[in-house]
Amino acid sequence: MIIVVSGEKKEVKDNLILPELIEQENVEMPEYVTVSINEEFVPSDEKETTVLKEGDVVEFLYFMGGGC
Repeated sequence: MIIVVSGEKKEVKDNLILPELIEQENVEMPEYVTVSINEEFVPSDEKETTVLKEGDVVEFLYFMGGGC
């Protein structure tokens, strides 16, 4: 199936779960990444069981602190 990951079309296996995608994409510090699928945030307690579907748009977001 085809999904979009960080703006790039990717072909992945059917019924791919989010943790598998995180591993395939070599996401740095996966325990700190926030994931959105189709512009909806995935709750932390649902990350392990979220199954991706054809056409999903996935973004990995890191929130950083700092400033003055």
